[in-house]
Amino acid sequence: MTSYRDLIVWQKSMSLVTLIYQLVLVLPENEKFGLTPQIKRSAISIPSNIAEGYGRNYKKDYARFLQIARGSLFENQTQLEIAVNLNFIKSDDLKEIKELSIEVEKMLNSLIKKLEE
Repeated sequence: MTSYRDLIVWQKSMSLVTLIYQLVLVLPENEKFGLTPQIKRSAISIPSNIAEGYGRNYKKDYARFLQIARGSLFENQTQLEIAVNLNFIKSDDLKEIKELSIEVEKMLNSLIKKLEE
């Protein structure tokens, strides 16, 4: 592996960002400064922290950045549930995002576990 771009978890998290950016286009205009930027920010944080951690020279640093990415993923999942609870989006609209999010979560968990061994 020569780059963080080769990591499947990074690739999938980038796809997740794209899906989320497309989804938030339907959020109400009055959320332009509320929930919308929070959802975008937490989504962007996932692949960004995977990439930054990959660039570190120590396994512990890498694992820590992966943990931050996982935290951002959980934050994003929560924010999307809030959007559903507020009837900004329908739960059915999140099907693909939820599936990909769970896949990224499992991959992050596995990678963190391997680094901590």
